[in-house]
Amino acid sequence: MQQSNKLIDAHIDEAPITPNQDQTTLRCRVVKTLELVQDTIAISLCIGLFCVMVLQLKQTFLSLVTTLRFHEVTADILFILILVELFRLLIIYLQEQRVSIGVSVEVTIVSVLREVIVKGLLEVEWKQILATCAFLVALAVLLIVRVWLPPTFEGIDPEQKASQRLKERQ
Repeated sequence: MQQSNKLIDAHIDEAPITPNQDQTTLRCRVVKTLELVQDTIAISLCIGLFCVMVLQLKQTFLSLVTTLRFHEVTADILFILILVELFRLLIIYLQEQRVSIGVSVEVTIVSVLREVIVKGLLEVEWKQILATCAFLVALAVLLIVRVWLPPTFEGIDPEQKASQRLKERQ
């Protein structure tokens, strides 16, 4: 009985690669290559964003030295904070291969508030103020709901299941 199992195992090991297995390995190589390209793009964005942050910081310091305009300095500082948060979002993406909803919502809230500060609340029409307030409330609700929701619905993680299936095929 054991000898027949050994013969079967030896026969399976020597079996030729089927077209389905060949497609799976090709698909894995393509996916890994695309992920590498995507990571390269994200790293390029990080480097570019860092350069923009340095230039913006230089401009902010120069504007502080030459003229003190509170409105413009506040807008510049908020812009730098937005860039820092975007940088953090890219770092999280590179580490975890996902986009953080919480950080994305925070960046959006700061961006909207920056635009309100730059334009001035008194200079904007009431309809636009109402729309901005509704948008900010929706973002705040999303941020609160995100905390209450589990990472996946009902304990199902589709990415983990797909990854597990891929590993089983290899």
